Order: sequence, then structure tokens, then C-alpha cells
Amino acid sequence: MRRVPPEMFRFTTADRSDLYGAVLDAFGVAGEHLETALGLDAVRERLRGVGWAAAVEDDELHEVLRKLVQWELLDVVHNHAENYRTAEEYERRNLQFSLTRKGEAALAGVRHALEVLASTGALQTAVLEAIADRLDELCLLSSEPASVDRRIFSTLRELEGHLEALVENTKAFNGELQRLLRAEAADLEVFREVKAATVAYLQEFLVNLDRRGQAVAAAVARVEERGIAVLRERALRGAELPPVTGENPAAGWLESRRARWAGLRAWFLPDDGARPRIEQLHDIARRAIVSLLQVLERINESRRRSSSAVQDFRELARWFAAAPAEEDLHRLWSAAFGLGPARHAHLAHPDPELIPSSLAWPEAPPVEVSALLRTSGRTERFTRTARVRDVAAVRAQRAERAGAERAELARAWRALETDGPVRLSSFRALDPAVFDRLLDLLGRALSARPDAGGLRRATTGDGRVEIVLSPPPDDRVALLRTAKGSLTGPDYVVHITAVGGASAFPALRVTRQEAAG
Repeated sequence: MRRVPPEMFRFTTADRSDLYGAVLDAFGVAGEHLETALGLDAVRERLRGVGWAAAVEDDELHEVLRKLVQWELLDVVHNHAENYRTAEEYERRNLQFSLTRKGEAALAGVRHALEVLASTGALQTAVLEAIADRLDELCLLSSEPASVDRRIFSTLRELEGHLEALVENTKAFNGELQRLLRAEAADLEVFREVKAATVAYLQEFLVNLDRRGQAVAAAVARVEERGIAVLRERALRGAELPPVTGENPAAGWLESRRARWAGLRAWFLPDDGARPRIEQLHDIARRAIVSLLQVLERINESRRRSSSAVQDFRELARWFAAAPAEEDLHRLWSAAFGLGPARHAHLAHPDPELIPSSLAWPEAPPVEVSALLRTSGRTERFTRTARVRDVAAVRAQRAERAGAERAELARAWRALETDGPVRLSSFRALDPAVFDRLLDLLGRALSARPDAGGLRRATTGDGRVEIVLSPPPDDRVALLRTAKGSLTGPDYVVHITAVGGASAFPALRVTRQEAAG
């Protein structure tokens, strides 16, 4: 980072800093009216124009101008083109003051600092759309002849202006947002309204933010396909930079354009694979919405309560801090955290008539308090025992269903069992339940690693059935049909057997033709 000259901003901390700033502001206003040099009378007149109403003596104004010249913020020259009739007129009109480059920079820095202090920042979706529009316009202008170089220059500068507005407004708004998340205002009503409005503002900004960011990234890629270096050269010709003594300004101008374009890519299409800053902004906004909603919930909860738990604990902490001795601390702890809610005060004896009315309550027999009352706030109610339901029918129904499922599973495995390796096409038409089992076996086999011989082995979840899958020896295609549709695929060689032998399929084995028919 380049070092700022130490004298540039000394006028802001000097004794007459207000007058120094007003004089520089007067020169800045004069520059806006294309007046490059001011005499003593012109400076006094411009001071009234910038709002300086206090009287300034000539000696004081001379001293202020001399200090600004000493700090290299103003330059002084002698005006030899005038005709002076008196010595006083020569003294007042001979010296002409003008801003130096340092003076212009110091004035611009102060104005920018005041603007930053007065601004709050904003998240503007219109800026994203404007950036995309300018990029699309650059794509169109890149194919035009050299006569549009000035339009390329103006479009590129507009694009950079929109990007700068996006960056500055986003930084300012993010700073205000983080301060808002940390703030604890005394007026909860105003605080609540501000945070609720901020949540609505962020939610509105996040609508279609991903789509807008992707549109800008795509537009950046299209411009770079046309050649961004060529566009910068054409924009340089359209800028028509004036000739200056010393170093050629073209190199610095092009370097500034490259830096601005790198900043644009960092926001929407970074080179190093990092996340675009627009996505980071998306995450920050969403986290801020969650945090603000949590704060609003706490505010609403505290307003619904007669007293805030936070305030109660703070008051209790002050009591602990003011306790004179350690024994007092223990008593305070027992009093604060050893008490239970008086939920039993409404309870009475099962038969109150047996308790004399003249008997004091410490001498009366205790009332039974249910443990359920302390945990849930409800008392136990004992009623007649409910009838025990007869579950024999439900149990028989479930047993019948389980037996049917086991029989169906056994039939499916019997239909799929093979005497040896067979082609997948030999199964032909299958029942939907059998087809589902076959698909499960094929999926398990294809997901397994092949062994040294190229065979894939897999078993069912219960370990009762094993499949050995071999790659198809030719390009034949297997077509399996079911009542729900058909399946076409490579004609693998499969061998499906029971892991535990023939007893794993408890029933008669069916032939391949019966299973297929």
C-alpha cells in the first residue's frame, strides 16, 4: 500500500481546522466552476458560498493560506498580467492560489470520509441487473467496428461504477448489520421494529439472488470469450487520454482496468476455485436473518413474561456480590434455587369433614401430593381399570400374514434357484414378486468387486441365497417380461444357489420351464 504524505491531512487536526477545511472546500467549489486560481477577495467570496458566516480578518486569512501552502495543499503564483494602481491593490490581487494534487487528494479524502460516515449502505438487486446489462452490452460492442471504441470506454466505466457501488454499499450495509446484531437498545419497541424491517429487507434481497449471480457469472465468461484484453485496448483508444509530460498514463490506466476486472471475477467467477463473494453474501444474509429472528423471539418472549429471566439473574448476581459472608451466600443459594413451585396449595384431604375447622394447619395431617404434580403440573386421577383387549385375533392375523410372506419368499427363491450357471435370458417371463427378488440379487452382485476370475459374488441380507455373476461372453441381450413391464440388459451368466444347501428352500423344487411358464 502506498504511503500517504504526512502533511496531507494535518489541516484536520490543527487549531483552525474548521477554517482550513472551509478554505479547501471553497477551492473545490471553485474548481467545479472551472476556476483554477483564486485571489484573496475571491477566496473570501467563496467562503461565504460554502457556508462560512464568521468574519475572517485579512491577516488570519493570509496565515491560513500560508499554512496550506506550507503543507503543499495550495500553490501560490504571482499574477503579472494585471495592472495595479495602488500598493494595496497589488498586495490583494497579485498573489493567486490554486489547489495542488495533494490538495485535491486531501479534499477528496475528507469528502469521501464524510460520505461514508453519513451513509448506511444498501443491498440493491438493481445494481446486479445493471452489471449484467453492461456486460451484455460489451459482448455486443466487441463485434462492432472501431467507431464504437468510445462507447466501449463509457460502458466499461459504467460497469466499474456499478461494481464499486455494489462493493461499497455491501461493505457499509454489512458493517451496519453486524452492529445491529450486537446492539441492545433501551427502547425495545423501536429496536424490535428496526430488526423486523431488516429481516424483511434481507428476505426481499435474497429472492432470486442465486439466479442473478449466475447470470452475471455467465456474462463475465461470455465477455472473456470475446477477448477482454482487446476490449481494454479499444476502451483505451476510446478514453482519449490527454498527453502529459513524464510517464505514459496508458500503462497505469490499463493496469487499473485489469485490477477492476479481477475484482469483478472475485465477486462472481473467481479463478482459484474459491467461493464467489456473492455466495458468501448470501450466507451472511441468511445467518443474519436467523440471528435477528432469534433476537426478536427473545424480545417477544420477554414482553409476554411479567419479568425477564435475564433481569432476574442479574439482580440475583448483584445480591451474591453484596453478600457479607460465605454463610450468607449458601443461604441465598438455598433460597433462590431450593424452592419449588407451590402447585399443591389447592389440594385438600380426601374427606375434609374429618379435619376439625378449629385445628391450625401446622397441626393438621399432611395432604398427599402426587409426584406427577411437580413434573407436569397435573394431579393423578384414579379411575376404573380399562378392559383388557383380546388380541388373539390380531395375533392370529399377523401370524397368517407372516406365514404368507415366508411362503411367497420361498416360492420366489425356488423359482430363481438354478442347477448351474445359466443365461439371464433363460428366466423369460417372471412374476412381479420374483422379478423384484432377481433385481435385488443382480444389484448386490453388480455392486460387489470381481474376483481374480472376473466373477462377482453376493448374498441376500439374511445370507441364505448366493448369486455368482459372470460377465456376458457375447453381445446377446436379455429381455425379461413381467406383468408391470419388461427389462432389457446384457445377457449375464448367473448361478443362484442356497448357501445352506437344499434345505434353505423348504419345499419342492420347480423346474426352469415351470418357473418361466
